[in-house]
Amino acid sequence: MLELDQFNDAKERALFLANVYKEANGKELKIANSQSCSRLMERLILMSTPKQLKALFQKFSGHFLHLAQHRFASHCCETLFTRLAPIVSEEITTSAESLSGDEANAIATAEELFLTVSREFEGYLGYLMTDQFASHTLRVLLIVLSGRPIVDAHTTSLLQSRKKENITVNSLESSRSANTSIRTVPDSFQQALDNMMKSMVVNLDTTSIRALASHPVANPLLQLLLNLEFGRSGKSKAKDANSLFRKLLPDDPPEEGTDSASFFNAMLYDPIGSRLCEVLITNSPGRTFKILYQTLISEKLQSLAKSETASYVLIKALERLSKEDLEQAMHKLCPQIEVLVERSRTSVVKCLVERCAVRGVDIGPLAIALKDAYGQNPTERLHKMLKMGTFNSESMSEDRRKQIEGFDPGKAHTSLLAQSMLDFPSTLQDLIMDGILSLDNTSLQRLAKDRSATHVLQKSLACAGNTIRYRRMIMPRLAIMTVDLATDPVASHVVDALWKGTDGLPFIREKIAEHLIQNEAVLRESLSGRAVWRNWQMDTYKTKRFDWMAEAKGRVPGTKTGIELARERFASQKQDSKSKSSGTKGRGKPISFPNNATGANAVLTTG
Repeated sequence: MLELDQFNDAKERALFLANVYKEANGKELKIANSQSCSRLMERLILMSTPKQLKALFQKFSGHFLHLAQHRFASHCCETLFTRLAPIVSEEITTSAESLSGDEANAIATAEELFLTVSREFEGYLGYLMTDQFASHTLRVLLIVLSGRPIVDAHTTSLLQSRKKENITVNSLESSRSANTSIRTVPDSFQQALDNMMKSMVVNLDTTSIRALASHPVANPLLQLLLNLEFGRSGKSKAKDANSLFRKLLPDDPPEEGTDSASFFNAMLYDPIGSRLCEVLITNSPGRTFKILYQTLISEKLQSLAKSETASYVLIKALERLSKEDLEQAMHKLCPQIEVLVERSRTSVVKCLVERCAVRGVDIGPLAIALKDAYGQNPTERLHKMLKMGTFNSESMSEDRRKQIEGFDPGKAHTSLLAQSMLDFPSTLQDLIMDGILSLDNTSLQRLAKDRSATHVLQKSLACAGNTIRYRRMIMPRLAIMTVDLATDPVASHVVDALWKGTDGLPFIREKIAEHLIQNEAVLRESLSGRAVWRNWQMDTYKTKRFDWMAEAKGRVPGTKTGIELARERFASQKQDSKSKSSGTKGRGKPISFPNNATGANAVLTTG
C-alpha cells in the first residue's frame, strides 16, 4: 500500500502515517535492523513530513555508529539523510517569522541534527572507511554536508552499489527532483566537512592511502574525497603536503622513475585503482592535469589504448586535451587503429572522433586508418564494423535474439562508433553511408532489425549533415519494406525515423503512407505496428488528407502555400487596376464633392 501510494487523498495518507509512527514508537531501532521491516521503514521515511523525519532522526541519534554498520539499518540511515538534506536548505531560506508554532518550537533543526551525526562519527572514521556498509552511509553524509546534488550521474555509482535495492514510492517524483540540484548549506556544514576529511586523511601515510586505493570498499570513498578536495580548493590542495592528492603522489612533478610514477602506472592497469586515476585526470586543476598527462600518459598512449582497463583512463584524458595535444595524440594512435578494432577497443576511437569534432581537428588521417582497418569494400566494411552476419536471427524468438545480441558487448560499442562517425560530415560520414547504400535489400532489412546496428540506420536517416543524394537513394528502398519493418519491435523505430528523414521529400512521405494504409489490418494486429500508425498520424491521413499533406510539406494545416498567396496578390492587383481604369475612361478628372456639402446643397465640381 505504501509502495503504490493507494490512498484516496493526502489527509488519509497523513492519518495512516501518524498511526504507523504511533504504533512504532519505541521500536524504531528494532524495525530498522529487521530484514523485512527495514524496507517498510525506508518507505515511511520517503513519505514522512519534515516534522516526522526530525523526530525519527532524534530517535536514531546516539545509535548511528551501530546503525551505519548494520546490513539493513544502514539503508535506512542513507534514506533518512537523503530525505532530510533538502529541508536544511528550506530552513535557511525560510525566515523564522514565517514558521508555524510547531516548527518554531521544534527540538532541533535539520542543521543541528546533521552536525550531531558528524560529531558522533568522529574518532571512528578510520575503520568506517573500509566497513562494507558504513562506507556507503559515510559517502551520503559527505555529499549532504558538501551541498552537492545527491541524485547525480557522477555520484550515483559512488554512493551505492549495483546490487542496492531501489526502494521507491510512486507519488514522490518531486522529492527526487529536489535532490538533483545544488543545495544551499550553512557554513557549519563546510566546517564539519573539513573536519571529517582531515580526520580521515591526517593519520594515514602514503603507504596506507595507496593500499586503500586498491581496496574495493575504500576506493569509492577516496574517489569522493578527491572529488570534494579538488572541487572546494583545487589549486591550493594540489600544493598542500597534507592533502589527499599529495599523499597519493608526493613527487612534484611525478616524473618517470619516481615512486609516484610507479604507483600511478600500477593503478592504471588495476580494475579498482584505475577508477581513482580517472578521478585524478577528470577533476585535477588544469596545470596539474598537464603535468600528469605529459609525464605519465602521453608517452604510453598506444599501450594504454590496447588495455581493457587503462583505456578508460585514456578516454578521460582525451576529453581534456587541447587542440594541439589532441592532434598529436591522434597521429600517435592512428597506426594502432587496426589493433584496437581487432581487440574491440572502439571506445577509444569513438572518443577520439568526438573530441576531434569538438576541437576542430583535421580527421583525415583517422578516416584513412579506419578505412584500412575495416576494409576498402563498402559492404564488407559495414558488415565488419557492425558485426553483422554472425548469425541468422530471423527464425529466432525475440527472447533468444535478445540473449544472443546482448552476449557481445563489443557490438554495442561498434554501433556507437558508427553513430559518432555520422556526426562528422563528408570524411567519416561517407564511410557509413556508402556502406548502407551498397547493401542489398535483404541485408538492409537485416540491418534494420538488428538490435544494435539499427541505431546506425536510424541516425543516418535523421542526420543533419546527410545529403539529398543519400536520402533519395535510400528512402525508396525502405519505403517498399515499411510494412514488414513496422511490425518488427526493433525495425519499427526505423519507420518512425523515416518521417524526419523524408523532410523536404513529401512525395516519398505520401508513398510510405500509401503502403501503410493499404496494410492497415496487418499493422493494427501488432503492438509496434499500432505505434507506427499513431506516429505517422495515419488516422488523419484517412479522414483529413489535406491537413496531413500540409504537415507533410512542412506547413501548418489550414495555411496557404506561397504560390496560393502570390496568386491572390496578383488577382487583387489586377482587380484594382480594372476598377481605376473603368472610373476614368472617357472623362476628365473624377467628380468630387465638397466635404461640407450634402443632399440637395451639393454642387458637382471637377477638380
